[in-house]
Amino acid sequence: MKTKSALAIIVTVGVLIETTSIIQYKFAYDGIREEVQHRAESELKLRSFEIRNVMNAVEVAVTNMAWAVEQNLSQPDSMYAITQRIIECNSIIIGSAVAFEPNYYPQKGRLFSPYSYKQSDNIVRSKQLGTDTYNYHDMEWYTEPMRKGQPHWSEPYFDEGGGEMMMSTYSIPIHDANGRAVAIFTADVSLDWLGAIINTNKLYPSSFNMMVSRTGQMMTCPIESLVLRKNINDLAAEIKDTTAALINQRMMAGESGMASVTDENGELNHVFYAPVDNHTGWSMAIVCSDREIYYGLRQVSFNLFILMIIGMLLLGYIIMRTARSAQRLQIVNAEKERIGSELHIASEIQKGMLPKIFPPYPDRNDIDIFGSLVPAKEVGGDLFDFYIRDEKLFFCIGDVSGKGVPASLVMAVTRAQFRTMSAHESSPDRIITAMNEAMSEMNEANMFVTFFIGVLDLPTGRMRFCNAGHNAPLLIGSGVGTLKCNSNIPLGIMQGWKFNMQETLIDCGTTIFLYTDGLTEAENAEHAQFEESRMKEVAQKLLSEGTHNPTNLINNMVEAVHNFVGNADQSDDLTMLAVQYTKPQKDEKFQRSLTLTNNVQDVPQLAAFVEGVCEETGFDASTAMQINLALEEAVVNIMNYAYPQGTFGNINIKAQANDVRLKFIITDSGSPFDPTVKEDADITLSAEERPIGGLGIFLVRQLMDSINYERIDGQNILTLRKKLPNIN
Repeated sequence: MKTKSALAIIVTVGVLIETTSIIQYKFAYDGIREEVQHRAESELKLRSFEIRNVMNAVEVAVTNMAWAVEQNLSQPDSMYAITQRIIECNSIIIGSAVAFEPNYYPQKGRLFSPYSYKQSDNIVRSKQLGTDTYNYHDMEWYTEPMRKGQPHWSEPYFDEGGGEMMMSTYSIPIHDANGRAVAIFTADVSLDWLGAIINTNKLYPSSFNMMVSRTGQMMTCPIESLVLRKNINDLAAEIKDTTAALINQRMMAGESGMASVTDENGELNHVFYAPVDNHTGWSMAIVCSDREIYYGLRQVSFNLFILMIIGMLLLGYIIMRTARSAQRLQIVNAEKERIGSELHIASEIQKGMLPKIFPPYPDRNDIDIFGSLVPAKEVGGDLFDFYIRDEKLFFCIGDVSGKGVPASLVMAVTRAQFRTMSAHESSPDRIITAMNEAMSEMNEANMFVTFFIGVLDLPTGRMRFCNAGHNAPLLIGSGVGTLKCNSNIPLGIMQGWKFNMQETLIDCGTTIFLYTDGLTEAENAEHAQFEESRMKEVAQKLLSEGTHNPTNLINNMVEAVHNFVGNADQSDDLTMLAVQYTKPQKDEKFQRSLTLTNNVQDVPQLAAFVEGVCEETGFDASTAMQINLALEEAVVNIMNYAYPQGTFGNINIKAQANDVRLKFIITDSGSPFDPTVKEDADITLSAEERPIGGLGIFLVRQLMDSINYERIDGQNILTLRKKLPNIN
């Protein structure tokens, strides 16, 4: 009878374990599928972004040089210098041509196309491209932009007789003084850079990435012999899978998605695809083997099956020997070790998300930063973060309600939201508002975050900040005081809350000390708290000694808390961040100024002004031309967008130089706008319709060392900086 009962128990347990394993397998299978799809979509977006950046750079270079072609139409031989220059200034461009209409220059013959190209030795050479054997008038890169009257990316092709390589060409029409299209200005881009970008990362060792043109031509794939020699529809026909043909149709239609296909070897593969952008018609795809994706899961399932059989045999033995208690104890201990190990890993992951290299900016002499986070448990809910963009220091500190794993997850989301929202926004109130909207919408656990964000303009010391229910920071400089902050509500409580932005001027030498309530509410064995008064005493002592730099301040604060708490357990996360503004004051050795009206007819004055400034500060002619191009782009944007049509105003350009760098301060009283936060422009629009901050600000960033925008006393102030020659 006992044997039958034991057998019944073993069978019941076996059925339950098998059922549980099947359920777990299904959930794990679905989870892996969703994770792979998310990773693939993220990878496609990242590669698409990188490709668009390269293409935008090419388009900007061609667009910005087109004026030189149009202004020199009367000098046909000058086209060689223009095509050489665009290649020398843009490493991605390997060839450039100005292809004229038939007999445009009778003395040059019917076909005249000055062409410059970069060979394998990186030396730029030039030749006349138009010959009887190379009739460019029949080629897509010439016919399409001439027919459409707008820029065009060509289908990939092997340029026999020209660049002698596989490439794609970006072309724009060139117009004479009467507005008639008389030539096509091009930039050739080798397909090698596509392969380098596409294959930067692989989801799995055997997965591969591929890219096709608008007509289905293979642009990049693991088998090089297929590039430009096979159409994607031909490959689908060889596979004989109708799903593959459907994927091809969707890719060439500019759609995105995923599907599963079976290759010629009968192996199942998952294909994730997405378009690069709307105007090239190019598409990317990531192909992953089903076997490889789920290899780990199937291996674990097999091992679990073996373990289940062994466990059932062991269970029968234990039942027969009445040793259930020992087995339960073993399982409990194993679970404790697993949880402890996972919490340790989670703690290391969380620490890795926070800044940990100090000093973070050793090459800068205008800012000193130090931060510290000591969680009360293995993982915590506090966070701090900082980074510099466009000469502005973005920094924050936060405290999630609750402790442990749930708080750590919210902490990770909050830090990611801060980075995402501040990437293209400089106003703290708008950053916090966007974070609050996103976090409130998904806050089913009713957790909230007290949060403080500051944006410190490093050239001026002006700090804009916004507080969301967090402790107000200390300002340690001329004295020790608390920054006056509007409290607002914490993040994640309620959507639609109007957060207030405040601002103040930070004097040189002042330290901004941010902390969470784990500092002031730290308790000793008698449950007395450290409190704000003790914190200020430590700060005042260091200020009187002149040792209130961030590292020393936080180390002394930690020591004071430990001495106060003694042997009592830490009750809350202890987090501190200190930022000291240390901008040195350098004497200006040089200063010039120029005032223009918001009339493009005044722009030529700018070139002479910049040329004179650069000559006096030691810049060579090439760098001076780059600086002039950046200044001209910035000033023309101000004329077009700071002053609405029909209004008039002045634009003041002040050039200043010290022993290290030259800076141009462009000031206007027009409508407020910050070009540094604008997204990339829609290049399908004309130059007149394209909003400021896209291609123009991209060009300025490339040509100058730094760019900074501020709105002060009703004026837009845009500052461009360039390090002086021979300054390391």
